Amino acid sequence: MTILCVDDEKLLMEDTVAICRELPQAGNVQGFIHGKDALEWIRGHAADVALLDINMPDMSGLELAAEIKKIRPDTAIVFLTGYSEYALQAYKVHAIGYLMKPVAKDQLASEIGYAMAGRYPQPGLRVKARTFGNFDLFVDGVIVRFKQAKCKELLAYLIDRQGGDVSRAEAFAILWQDRMYDRSMQKQFDVIIRSLKKTLEEYGVADIFEMSHAKMRVCPEKISCDAYRFLNADSAAVNAFRGEYMSNYSWASSTEGYLFMRLHGG
Repeated sequence: MTILCVDDEKLLMEDTVAICRELPQAGNVQGFIHGKDALEWIRGHAADVALLDINMPDMSGLELAAEIKKIRPDTAIVFLTGYSEYALQAYKVHAIGYLMKPVAKDQLASEIGYAMAGRYPQPGLRVKARTFGNFDLFVDGVIVRFKQAKCKELLAYLIDRQGGDVSRAEAFAILWQDRMYDRSMQKQFDVIIRSLKKTLEEYGVADIFEMSHAKMRVCPEKISCDAYRFLNADSAAVNAFRGEYMSNYSWASSTEGYLFMRLHGG
């Protein structure tokens, strides 16, 4: 794993680099005191995690984070700062962590573990479903772009069902909670299903979706999913769950509540 550390205070940057190099999951750790130098480096190198100070003179950590996300959107951002008032702005650039200085080794290890949990598919699996937070699907590390939002939501619901058969009427009721399942809407739903199948075919993973006798399902054994690993008591997945599950879909709240109860022994 590659970690990027940026802090305009040289001693603090070096301390952070030293802590990171003690972590068992760390491989390559790079430190910079100037945001522009860090940005130049990341144009030619991938970083799994970027640990950024916020209040820096040449380029703020918030500005640097936004630029890093443009170049390397998969880089997880964690802010290490002495200024609590920037927390809201930090999450607007999709930071996954916000730690107050001085940062303890166990805190940093926890944040990096959260950043990396579920990032890589299980061996032999090309497809990864990220359900903690907002839902996204990845194939060979590349995010899948769906042509219609309802296609993505349909797949998310099937993944939520963990391989169970879902009827067309049930899936329709989830996707269009305020519409009648009449002939016109049945045709519209047909378009969504065909579009989903075509998208999966384009990414070479059509085999994760099955449909027969007006019922459909995903094949969970072909998908690396953080929620599935959580339910199997995988420690990294358990540590990665922060109480948010498929947050872009209201119907996912029941599963979110169940996972939360499991986490707290309910």
